Amino acid sequence: MAEDDWNWELPRRALEPQHGPDRPRPRRARRAAPEEGIAGGFRRSVLFTILGSFLPGLGLIAARRRLVGGIILAAFLTLVLGGLIWALADPRSLLATAVDPGLLKLITVGLIVLGVVWVLVIIASHLSLTRGPLRRGQRVGASILVGALTFVIAAPVAVGARYSYDQASLVSTVFHQQKHSESATRPSAEPTAKSDPWKNKPRVNILLLGGDAGPDRTGTRTDTVMIASIDTKTGDTTLISLPRNTARMPFPPKSPLAKYYPNGFTNGDGNNAEYFLNAMYDNVPATVPKNILGKTDNLGADVLKLSVGEAIGLKIDYYVLIDLAGFKKLIDALGGITVNINTYVAIGGSTDEHRPPNSWLHPGANQHLNGAKALWFARGRYGADDFQRMDRQRCVVDAIIQQANPANVLTRYEAIARAGKEIVKTDIPQEALPAFVELSMRAKKGNVRSLVFKHGVNGFSSPDPDFDLVRHQVAKAIDETVHPPKKAKKPGKSGSAKGSGGSSSSRTSPSPQSESAADACAFDPQMAANAQPPG
Repeated sequence: MAEDDWNWELPRRALEPQHGPDRPRPRRARRAAPEEGIAGGFRRSVLFTILGSFLPGLGLIAARRRLVGGIILAAFLTLVLGGLIWALADPRSLLATAVDPGLLKLITVGLIVLGVVWVLVIIASHLSLTRGPLRRGQRVGASILVGALTFVIAAPVAVGARYSYDQASLVSTVFHQQKHSESATRPSAEPTAKSDPWKNKPRVNILLLGGDAGPDRTGTRTDTVMIASIDTKTGDTTLISLPRNTARMPFPPKSPLAKYYPNGFTNGDGNNAEYFLNAMYDNVPATVPKNILGKTDNLGADVLKLSVGEAIGLKIDYYVLIDLAGFKKLIDALGGITVNINTYVAIGGSTDEHRPPNSWLHPGANQHLNGAKALWFARGRYGADDFQRMDRQRCVVDAIIQQANPANVLTRYEAIARAGKEIVKTDIPQEALPAFVELSMRAKKGNVRSLVFKHGVNGFSSPDPDFDLVRHQVAKAIDETVHPPKKAKKPGKSGSAKGSGGSSSSRTSPSPQSESAADACAFDPQMAANAQPPG
């Protein structure tokens, strides 16, 4: 190669000074300190651990575990959105799950599994997001954070699983499947249609019994006898009360019981306590064949359903028997009830034995009563008659209906379920429960009126009732529930006084036959101010 072929010149950049007075030395990029990198990574780990706890899978996606995180997040969102769509599209079937023991047990297991998986996802997300060494304080903070997040998530899931289990146990204990229970008076066709379970049944009539099986009594005396007649379309409810000492209770002419008691349940003496309404539950089954009405699990309840239905002119579909001795447990489980008291109500005592009460419930508005005091409010007899007790009892029922709201029930559900299992008997089958759940929602929005039969009032006589008149008054009361009569101008509030323990003889007008539960149980300041303890 010729010498001229070589280029001995250095590149221009190589000959130029890289720095100097006119060209300052270039500044090197500053390398982040190790502490700053650790702090930034820790903050990011904390942020996505929190977000990933409430959106499972998001933390794993942020930690570059995109496949697993994406599957978990998609499953979670599908579950949430599916539940929302179900609640909006078919709320009836969603509510029905609350009374299906088999499904409730599956939900219990599902919630337990969900809770465990959710906690593991939180821990896995945090470990995947945490890279590199952490300072001691950061490790302690991260442990506290993960522990708090797992508790926040696991606690409500565990409570839900427990409530689901309690509900399954309650439904299985109190309500039996139709094939596993017998009733001679229960409707043969249960309301189970999905579109409208009550389509072919305009009214459902439920006999509500308060059984008092005290230590001084043999067997159970149903001192509280009420009928809830419910319009299945509107939820409008008429509460009908019969005195416990009602005599000569009739039976349907075609019933086998009419052959044993052709003149009703009586020995001819309308004042014989062994032939009162409250004695039928025990005394009739003791005098007739066990299967006189057919196969049944509770002949006493079937006897009352037939007799009370004949007396008031309604076919009784189902019964619910509540043990009054355990009633206070239910009230305590609800957190108590609030009622208006217009007169002194005795706690203990006996009028017949001339034994004064231990203490009194004093008159006052919006008094909050625990279970024991609510029981005395419903049962207190000293210085009062049965009709005043009946007035107070319907106010207790109305207070429970009004105050057993979803929030109250959910926060105290375990205690309510435990109390319910101990005090309730019924022939309502499990298959009908979804329809009753829907009906209860309608009843809560509907009108509630009550009709209380009292000796000497509106033509009613306990020893010798005119049952034709009773049926006429019941029919009129039901009509008044659908079309409430206009309130007449009255001096004072006699209706409210009666509802909270006032005199039962103050109301003799034949119209209207029923009254609003709100009016019947309202507070009467004038009556409360003039009230004196019975002496």
